[in-house]
Amino acid sequence: METENHTVVTEFILLGLTQSQDAQFLVFVLVLIFYLIILPGNVLIILTIRSDPGLTAPLYFFLGNLAFLDASYSFIVAPRMLVDFLSEKKVISYRGCITQLFFLHFLGAGEMFLLVVMAFDRYIAICRPLHYSTVMNPRACYALVLALWLGGFAHSIVQVALILHLPFCGPNQLDNFFCDVPQVIKLACTDTFVVELLMVFNSGLLTLLCFLGLLASYAVILCRIKGHASEGKSKAVSTCTTHIIIVFLMFGPAIFIYTRPFHAFPADKVVSLFHTVIFPLMNPVIYTLRNQEVKTSMRRLLNQHMLC
Repeated sequence: METENHTVVTEFILLGLTQSQDAQFLVFVLVLIFYLIILPGNVLIILTIRSDPGLTAPLYFFLGNLAFLDASYSFIVAPRMLVDFLSEKKVISYRGCITQLFFLHFLGAGEMFLLVVMAFDRYIAICRPLHYSTVMNPRACYALVLALWLGGFAHSIVQVALILHLPFCGPNQLDNFFCDVPQVIKLACTDTFVVELLMVFNSGLLTLLCFLGLLASYAVILCRIKGHASEGKSKAVSTCTTHIIIVFLMFGPAIFIYTRPFHAFPADKVVSLFHTVIFPLMNPVIYTLRNQEVKTSMRRLLNQHMLC
């Protein structure tokens, strides 16, 4: 009897995005088309920045890192979701679930910290232009990237450590199309109030503070831009506007998911779809479409390969 009460869960059943076959097919086609078009675009951004000697400024270095992070992030959820759409039974092992959860928060937090670094870069470029080359030298840029990777790892390992200490001995149906903290915690065979509180602080509060800090920093930057001469002013405003758009796309869904107690809402799955699949692929593209230098370099790269 004691053994039966403590049966260890070895796999989770994913209930998926929707139970409607028509809706599943529609989402499958849309995500597949989106994935096959936008993902190569992110790879092209990385190749363009690495191959063009004219794109060596820290802004482009960080943009290349953003494209890499977003492309990597999209591999965590989207491919498995597409496969699951075609599967009768959507099952993920316990280890697979923990692995997916780890990389989801590792890369997600890394991108969040990268946006903070990019805001710092813009602040120095616009508010302290005479010190820009000294402060944002190559060594400092690499150190900042290393710091954001370490920060993402620390954030994620805390999430995983808290979940690994929870007992899973009963229900194993996850009401989502991937493994994430709110759904996994709800399946634990114990009171999870303290763990949920810790998770909200680790994910929710951190996300909210970064979001508010970014908004404040860009408000300061835009105020400083108003006092500048017209030369270069429109370009600076365009760059900052692009950053602000990405901040809202990245942080909006994350705040909705992680800054409240883990209770299910009807919009959760739709918000998660945009947060884990759609927006990560769009972010670098939005930057590129609003950056003339990258667009010009990208056309040049494509023309070279087409002529070859």
